[in-house]
Amino acid sequence: MSESATTQEHVLGHNRRRRPTGARRATFGACALILGGGGLVAVNVFASATEGGNTAVPLGSSGVAATIDCPDLSERLTTVPQAARPEVDTELARLDQQIATAYGQLQEAARGADDGELDEAAVLDPLERERAATIERIVAAVDKAGDRPEGLDAEAACALRRTEATTAGAESGGPEQGQRQDGKEQEAGNGDDADGTGQDAGGQRPPGNGGQAGNGPVAGDYAAIESVRPNAVEAPRRDGASNGSFATSCGVNAEGLFNSDNLIAAPGVGNGAHHFHDYVGNQDNDAFSSDEDLAAADTSCADRGDKSSYYWPVLRLQNGTVEQDAQSPGGGIEGNAGEIVTPAEVTLTFEGNERGKVTEMPRLLRIITGDAKAFVNGDANANASWSCTGFEDRQLKDKYPLCPSGSDVVRTFTFQSCWDGRNIDSANHRTHVAFAAADGSCPDGFRPIPRLVQRIVYDVDAPSLQDGGKTVPLFAVDSFPEQLHKPVTDHSDFINVFDEDLMREMVDCINTGRTCGAGASPGPGQGGDPGEGAGEAPQEQPTGDPGANPGDPGANPGDDATDEPTEKPTEKPTDEPAEEPTEKPIEEPTGAAPTEEPTGAAQQGSGAPEDDARQTETASPSAEPRAATTPAGAADDRSAAEAAPGAEGDAGAREDVAAGAADQPRVPQGGLAETGSGLGLWPAAVGGVLFAGGCVLLVRSRRHAR
Repeated sequence: MSESATTQEHVLGHNRRRRPTGARRATFGACALILGGGGLVAVNVFASATEGGNTAVPLGSSGVAATIDCPDLSERLTTVPQAARPEVDTELARLDQQIATAYGQLQEAARGADDGELDEAAVLDPLERERAATIERIVAAVDKAGDRPEGLDAEAACALRRTEATTAGAESGGPEQGQRQDGKEQEAGNGDDADGTGQDAGGQRPPGNGGQAGNGPVAGDYAAIESVRPNAVEAPRRDGASNGSFATSCGVNAEGLFNSDNLIAAPGVGNGAHHFHDYVGNQDNDAFSSDEDLAAADTSCADRGDKSSYYWPVLRLQNGTVEQDAQSPGGGIEGNAGEIVTPAEVTLTFEGNERGKVTEMPRLLRIITGDAKAFVNGDANANASWSCTGFEDRQLKDKYPLCPSGSDVVRTFTFQSCWDGRNIDSANHRTHVAFAAADGSCPDGFRPIPRLVQRIVYDVDAPSLQDGGKTVPLFAVDSFPEQLHKPVTDHSDFINVFDEDLMREMVDCINTGRTCGAGASPGPGQGGDPGEGAGEAPQEQPTGDPGANPGDPGANPGDDATDEPTEKPTEKPTDEPAEEPTEKPIEEPTGAAPTEEPTGAAQQGSGAPEDDARQTETASPSAEPRAATTPAGAADDRSAAEAAPGAEGDAGAREDVAAGAADQPRVPQGGLAETGSGLGLWPAAVGGVLFAGGCVLLVRSRRHAR
């Protein structure tokens, strides 16, 4: 055979091996599509099942955090017979303790889980059994004294709720030098767990829920006040409005009167709040104080006729400080760690009604504003307002403010100012009072009373979020352990122990348009008019959608050109003539009402039920309408003001919503739609299409080969 022939045969043979037929190429392509598509489907579904499933949740150094989410039974118990209230109070407090204990177990499991997984049932099943037994006792107590409540057994089950997590680079353990801000050395060193929280003073802890004690806050809980649009709206005042104000001066709790009780929400139960309160005014404040004790007690108020009790959760700097309560229930043991900050200023002002005269508050009237459990309850009863001095025309609901240099943090509480005319308390501590609508009108059967506005100022610096508060410590309010120190849980409490003559003087002052009271003179950083310096007080309404707050904690305050900071907040409008109230006067309360013993649910501040369906399906026959606890037909003007033209396209607002999305109340979880990668199921959908296309191509190629 010639050399040329041999070469040609070799080439032809080589070409036959390298050039498969079209059918073979189609078969190879089909197999690749099938394998790739099937792989995408398998990986995506696996990620969905493990990340959002009901049997296991990644915890620990994975950066995924969680909390315990239980129905708030006090929301259902709006009517409880007087004879059953003491026992019901005790059992409701027991429910709170069970949740706190379960959250502690969750934290311990998370610390040991690292990148592993936690069996939810190990935490939730024992909790459900304990809650079921407690609820059964509550039902029996109410049944013995009145009508048996229905459907409460459905409230026993709780859920493990995923939350926004801190990252490994943003752990908080206080300043790295492990010292107090004033330069004094820590009492705890050498790695001892001195605060009882599992956190070495000045050190680090595994990421997760963040904070010095591992239960918050996280960077997403803060927002730069300069990025928030002005949103405080002052309601117009009609002819005949009560335009005066009465201020009482009761100090800033420089004496250090603290405890973790709550005489209103959990009378007779030690550590009923599971967090510490600041107290001003009445000096006999604990869970066991009787009405007689309050009346006989000393007061920190300048006017000795005001023995009222004013209290709210303490604010702490999470700087590694070992506080006096580090080893106490309600303190470090339950995740409330760090240095308690004494307010720089506290103003307590009673204001009038926008459309008519106010009537006297009954002695020993109890009011709680805000919801200590709003993070898991939802925002129906939330009433937090956070701002900065010089920027109080901008109010934040579910974010702590990052104030610029020279500006201080401000907490404002605007209390309910409509009273049912009969009761000084109610089973859930809400239905006997209500918020006035935007025009000042009260719900049917309610009358206007002086509106208490508390303004509390703190000289604290904006924390260094980029390093988790190591350079400049985080600040946060105390909370129930499972509420993770969220700013939306802020709340305040008031018990009226004014001398009756001084109360009459207050009402006369307000109704005649005067400015009166021992605290009426200008204080440091405050003008003579209550609206000056303090800015426009937040409206007297529970917050709307906490997620509506613009501003991103990491955003540049200058990103929104329309949000120029105001040096002075808008002052209150001048009093304008308006008409007399059209409501019929209500009979004065009977003498027995004011002497009613403090009673009601032990849970601090009830909140919204899980959803409307639950409320409809399991509502107790004796449940009272919610109209008594929320504004009557009033929209949240603050939220509306934030949604200014062009707000939909504001990048900062979008980023803020994205950053806080994990913290929205009552988000259903555990379905396959929640993937670990956060990509949804679109990779599985693409994989399915590729798989199907590969199958079709394979069938056609085989037919073509025949």
